[in-house]
Amino acid sequence: METLAFILILIIFGYFSYPLILWFGFIGAYSLIFFDTSVLFWVVFALLAILFLIPKNRLNLISSPLVKFIMKKGLLPKISQTEEAALQAGTNWVEADYFNADINFKAIKEEKVTKLTEEEKAFLDNEVNELCSMTSDWEIFQDRDLRPDVWKFIKEKKFFGMIIPKENGGLGFSATAHSQIIEKLVSRSQVLAITIMVPNSLGPAELILKHGTQKQKDRYLEDLAHGKQVPCFGLTEPNAGSDATSITSNGVLFKDEMGKIKIKLNFEKRYITLGNIATLIGLAFRLYDPEHILGEKEDLGITFGLLDSKLKGIDNSRRHDPLGIPFINSPLFGKDVVIELDDVIGGKDGIGHGWQMLVESLSIGRGISLPSVSLGGSKFALKVVSSYSQIREQFGLSLDRFEGIEEKIAKIAAFTYMLNASRNYTLDAIDNGVRPGVINSVMKYHATEKFREIINDSMDVLGGSAIIRGEKNLLAHAYFALPISITVEGANILTRNLMQFGQGLIKSHPYIYTQIKALNNNDVYSFDKAFFAHIGLVVKSFSKTLTCYLTRGFFLQTEGSFKRYKQKLIWSSAEFTLLSNTALALLGPSLKKRENISGRFGDMLSYMYLITATLREFDNNPKSQDKILVDYVCNYAFEQIQIAKEDILYNLPMLKIFVPLARINPISIKSPDKLNEKIVNSLKDETYLKDLTSSVFVSSDTKDRLNILEKAIELNNETKPSFIKIKLAVKNGDLKKDSLENIFKEAFEKTIITKEELSKLKRAHKVKQKIIEVDSYKARTYKTMR
Repeated sequence: METLAFILILIIFGYFSYPLILWFGFIGAYSLIFFDTSVLFWVVFALLAILFLIPKNRLNLISSPLVKFIMKKGLLPKISQTEEAALQAGTNWVEADYFNADINFKAIKEEKVTKLTEEEKAFLDNEVNELCSMTSDWEIFQDRDLRPDVWKFIKEKKFFGMIIPKENGGLGFSATAHSQIIEKLVSRSQVLAITIMVPNSLGPAELILKHGTQKQKDRYLEDLAHGKQVPCFGLTEPNAGSDATSITSNGVLFKDEMGKIKIKLNFEKRYITLGNIATLIGLAFRLYDPEHILGEKEDLGITFGLLDSKLKGIDNSRRHDPLGIPFINSPLFGKDVVIELDDVIGGKDGIGHGWQMLVESLSIGRGISLPSVSLGGSKFALKVVSSYSQIREQFGLSLDRFEGIEEKIAKIAAFTYMLNASRNYTLDAIDNGVRPGVINSVMKYHATEKFREIINDSMDVLGGSAIIRGEKNLLAHAYFALPISITVEGANILTRNLMQFGQGLIKSHPYIYTQIKALNNNDVYSFDKAFFAHIGLVVKSFSKTLTCYLTRGFFLQTEGSFKRYKQKLIWSSAEFTLLSNTALALLGPSLKKRENISGRFGDMLSYMYLITATLREFDNNPKSQDKILVDYVCNYAFEQIQIAKEDILYNLPMLKIFVPLARINPISIKSPDKLNEKIVNSLKDETYLKDLTSSVFVSSDTKDRLNILEKAIELNNETKPSFIKIKLAVKNGDLKKDSLENIFKEAFEKTIITKEELSKLKRAHKVKQKIIEVDSYKARTYKTMR
């Protein structure tokens, strides 16, 4: 009994991270009172106390030899210059909690929520709506371009200048406003959204704003904001895609006949959005100084330049065709293109700093632009699928009455809520000055991957209506475009397997980066401090994991709604911390090469963030109807954490034996099927569905497909009691089975329905048939279509 009490007290010490002196004090006192210990025990105990409790002894006898051993055996993890730039590009945020076996719910709750200004709201309600009304997705696809008046409107209303401050002629909008504008635009047309998204994401405007000289800001920003300059950013090359550091485009410093320093560029770029119409090209290239004009170094590193597209030697006349999606995407070619030294972003001081600039810019693009496109598309798909499944009938039942369909629609609704919650949380952080590089990678990956699932499930529900291309098909173009968002700004396979956990482990772990820096600097004191704090973290995470496993975390104190999920989140964080540090101990520097292991840790990290954001969203906007969506998201996400954890244990040396223990006491299992039914039934409330999909643009044009769909739902709800009466009459034999038109007529004649009900039923049926219809073409016309 004394031994059990001893172990339990030690677990408590570890759980609360008590200092080492208290451990020695407790072990000594407890052993003296309850255990029959020998002289040898006390000798060893005293030696260990002298060794560990006296800093000088620990430094000389443990830390210093350990540093020498690590350096001699080459165990120090290598961090390249590009990795170092990525680590420095962003700031640590909530993800650091997950590496520390704890969650700070107070800080999460207190993250300031960004509210749109009156100017931003007005822009959304006026300019954005007007732009959406000016064109349609089908028209853009048929023309393969935006109409001239649409281009003119975009430029005049400063859609390209959302991120440019007002003092530089732009709109100066928040990240939240930027996101909501893209979100609404994509519900009208992905091409429209992408066209406006890119200049406000990765491109010359942001780079000039953050890194340009004052002269460059004065020269370019106002023209970019007003659309007088159309920007593009040339990064990707035939042999440098996700590995952007492998670019071969090069610039060579030389002096012209006047003795002025200039740069001669040769490049080949591809996949460049707006490249074909750009007037200002932001170009990434590697700069060389073979004549040592600026100094002894020849390779000056990745550098960004600003090029007038009309410069001699530039060819941007060609276009790509990305899966038939007609947004402007092009290759760029340059042969002996000459620019001034002042054309380098940041001037002479910007030479060699292109990679740092790029990583920072990509980080924001991943956190704002692509998640906004995915969220807008998800809300649009939810609106279409939920509405269509109520109208379309098979086997005498509306589609949403079938369990298989319920499962798909419930997932679409829950994922949409989750994406909205995580988008809001991320943007609030960005607007509050945080640069969450790791979480932005999480957002890019999961926003695009979840949108892929949403569209695929939506296509399944709509069936034939989703595969017949034409003006009546609302989902096909989003389906075609999906692989593009999966690929851009770092392919998703790379993002999951290398960036989320690989970058996060070094950047967000409380001690690893400090230890690496200390080893590089041969700073034994700093290493000692970080190393033993790291050991303390492992002990803490082990104690917390064991305690949570045995008690299922029911003892953990949390506040607000959904306390049980918050307890499980703390439990998950403790397991994540313990597992990640164990993997590091077992695999050492080779952990970064184990991509599948890294990807599964990335899954654990990602789903903890998605749960955190979902719970925060409900705490900030508590709506009773949303509770079932939160239940779905949390059960789903914890199940994914459980799967990732089991896969990690199975694939790590010596840990496979713990897989049965993980399965016996799982952190979560899949939600019951009844939850799907509850979610689908809640979506039949038209007001609630509109609230979930509030940013979706619906044209006032009565011929617009989405407008007709809304009208069909409205009429369907109005006539539901009449339909029920008719169905009962058919079932009871009072009406014979026939076409709906004849059944309506007979029902009226037999006074089952009134004349007013007959009129409404006919109208509802007519509108519903319009929604069920698909496009068809004369063969000759079809052959000429784009």
